[in-house]
Amino acid sequence: MGAARTAPLHQAPACAFTAGFNTSQRVPMRVPLIKGRPFAPRFELRCLRSNSKSTGTRYSTLQVRGTRREASVTTSATDMKDVEKKKWADLRVGYQGVPGAYSEMAVQLAYSGCEPVPCDQFEDAFDVVENWLCDRAVLPVENSLGGSIHRNYDLLIRHRLHIVGEVNLPVNHCLLAPPGTKKEDLKRVLSHPQALAQTENYLDKLGVIKEAMNDTAGAAQLIQKEGLINTGAVASARAAELYGLEVLDHNIQDDSNNITRFIALARAPLMPEAGVKCKTSVVFSLNEGPGVLFKALACFSLRDIDLTKIESRPMRSKPIYTSKEEEKRFQYLFYLDFKASMSEVRAQNALANLEEMTTFLRVLGCYPQAD
Repeated sequence: MGAARTAPLHQAPACAFTAGFNTSQRVPMRVPLIKGRPFAPRFELRCLRSNSKSTGTRYSTLQVRGTRREASVTTSATDMKDVEKKKWADLRVGYQGVPGAYSEMAVQLAYSGCEPVPCDQFEDAFDVVENWLCDRAVLPVENSLGGSIHRNYDLLIRHRLHIVGEVNLPVNHCLLAPPGTKKEDLKRVLSHPQALAQTENYLDKLGVIKEAMNDTAGAAQLIQKEGLINTGAVASARAAELYGLEVLDHNIQDDSNNITRFIALARAPLMPEAGVKCKTSVVFSLNEGPGVLFKALACFSLRDIDLTKIESRPMRSKPIYTSKEEEKRFQYLFYLDFKASMSEVRAQNALANLEEMTTFLRVLGCYPQAD
């Protein structure tokens, strides 16, 4: 696999988490009030207790240890590889899938040497962080071929975690099968729906039946566990090593420029520091009216703030709006990423301006941007 394009989440001079990290020379910053509240409200203990009661024994299969602590980090000028591994050795990071999944690779890319914790579903990864069973979660939000992963955007609204970093992972899909199997012997291929879509042309030429699974590595695991014959999987080369399968072909995706963007989530927000190129993610809804979205985006354009993403999702709480003319319309939430730090006055002013025309506004996180 090619080298990943990423700004490591652990660059020492870049940023420090508000809980558990040693930091110095923090930049004084005016924290904007979003609808009368700070943009990063503290996570309340009663919420943790409520969540833990509702989940019960949900995480027994994850084999996680409920240690209520934050990882402490030390830095050193010695061999940087060893330093980074030691730095994150006590960090537990949740991800969706089983060992060998691309999400596990993104975890190690973000926090080298940490302890990855597999979770059954995306929501489980949110829950283990909120319930202090893990320190971070790393989840995919968009792919260069398949587009946005809407489920995780919806979960960002439902949960109170903060985005503290991002990594871009090049995806190298491989065709896996039990030892001794030839490509022409395959009758069906298992994988995640996104992986099947990204390898559609290749699989169509093979003439196999495509079957969807929860994740790529889980497909490889199932073939090993059930002893399936004439069955292949689209997954990573690491999954082949873990589950005793052979790699029949490498780089089978229809487009070689296949990159997935992952975000890192934590209970506490990141405090931006000077000299670091940061990105900020927000979500908001707007009052109805002509040109309102144009005016909202102008809050950033007028201050020379570069927008890197905008995504709209129908509001779940009140999806339908009835206008004065009795016309029914969808109401939307807008997810927006822009290149600026919350420590910059221009970003604070842009959000203050934006708030004037919104019915809802929340800062999801400020974090170092990937290369």
